[in-house]
Amino acid sequence: MGSEEFRFLVPEEIEGARADKGISDYLDDFSRSRIQSIIKDGKVFINGKKADADDRLKALDEVVMEVPDIVIPDILPEDIPLDILYEDEELLVVNKPKDMVVHPAVGHYSGTLVNALMFYCHDLSGINGILRPGIVHRIDKDTTGALIVCKTDDAHRDIAAQLKEHSIKRLYRAIVCGVIKEDEGTVDAPIGRHPNDRKKMAANVRGAKRAVTHFRVIERFKEHTYIECRLETGRTHQIRVHMALIHHPVMGDEVYSSGRSKYRTDGQVLHAYMSGFKKPKDGSYIEVTAPLPEYFEELLVKLRNR
Repeated sequence: MGSEEFRFLVPEEIEGARADKGISDYLDDFSRSRIQSIIKDGKVFINGKKADADDRLKALDEVVMEVPDIVIPDILPEDIPLDILYEDEELLVVNKPKDMVVHPAVGHYSGTLVNALMFYCHDLSGINGILRPGIVHRIDKDTTGALIVCKTDDAHRDIAAQLKEHSIKRLYRAIVCGVIKEDEGTVDAPIGRHPNDRKKMAANVRGAKRAVTHFRVIERFKEHTYIECRLETGRTHQIRVHMALIHHPVMGDEVYSSGRSKYRTDGQVLHAYMSGFKKPKDGSYIEVTAPLPEYFEELLVKLRNR
């Protein structure tokens, strides 16, 4: 009887959660009841110690979970073109295109960024297991832009620590609905898992974690605003949830917006524009910028000409 091992470092977004809930939130393919069953069977370990369902997770805890009788197809390298913005012996920064899933999941084992990375780079960090090699943080399928990928476990731990400390500078560009009057502002509202839909996040819900987004207006249009956002924290769907909260949802966001955009956007108009971080080996600071994708530039031209 075979088993599959899942191993990862607890990210900030699930810090403080019960083990059963936090692990099910992080490993999207497993329900909370399934995680509870695996914990009951003694197959989940936190920092080498058998876990209880009500253990509280701490950032950078090492979680190891053995899942019996699960069949994971081989995750195969695929020759998918990658836009590499920066690369050294420890890590690389990839410009993720729209409509690309970051890592494989149930029913979706090919065509992901991980498949492409495995073809391009033979050495990737193994901390996040066979489904997430090299992946230290994620961006949504329809969000484009800069994503840090780690080649070594040491680099993975270092970048994960920088993420926890909020020392990585992360700038996003977005087009939001409505005209924002203020030149700049801050949304400070805790974010947690939606109580009724585990695939969504929500602000000001029970168990929510502090979340802060700073924004500034770049350009105003007749019915939209082009903005830059700086993340002080890094919660799942943070910009999308926060902008919807102040009644300026990200254009094209069909999850957190009440209506479809009159423009074809294929999902939210959100781009991870820049990442600034210290290189793990020598501590030198680097900023990597991902140019706006073509669809974003074309949309700006359309809005300017209205």
